[in-house]
Amino acid sequence: MADEIFLHELRPNEGSRTKRKRVGRGHGSGNGKTSGRGHKGSKARSGGQISSRYEGGQMPLHMRVPKLRGPHSKDAMPIGPFRTYMVPVNLNRLEAFEAGTEVTPEALLEKGIVKKADERVKILGEGELNRALTVKAHGFSASAKRKIEEAGGTCEEL
Repeated sequence: MADEIFLHELRPNEGSRTKRKRVGRGHGSGNGKTSGRGHKGSKARSGGQISSRYEGGQMPLHMRVPKLRGPHSKDAMPIGPFRTYMVPVNLNRLEAFEAGTEVTPEALLEKGIVKKADERVKILGEGELNRALTVKAHGFSASAKRKIEEAGGTCEEL
């Protein structure tokens, strides 16, 4: 029992507690007159802080970065259940397929008409279709549906 500790002997660690800086108490203190704030300017005034995003008049970062707006925009974030953008494919691009072929997004990918397998595809009615195809896509315009069915093909929405 040689090393006993008593409450009245407890002290904070050396250097863990520092004295409060007393400003405006004369020149001899080292913090007199302007109290360590320098001369004039917004940082010398009370309540005068500069916001952390202020960049000295340069265009701030949050204004320089391009924005991703809205679920209907092509460059919207490609996540979430409400993204509505579809890759447009015109009927004249479907002429690359033989008659009686089943046209799916995977088949469009193989022919190089669509760039990614997970993209939603919408068939649009520009151009003519002269062969009967079974077209499976995520969407069809009214004119595309009409032209496919007139050519003897069928439309299936995925």
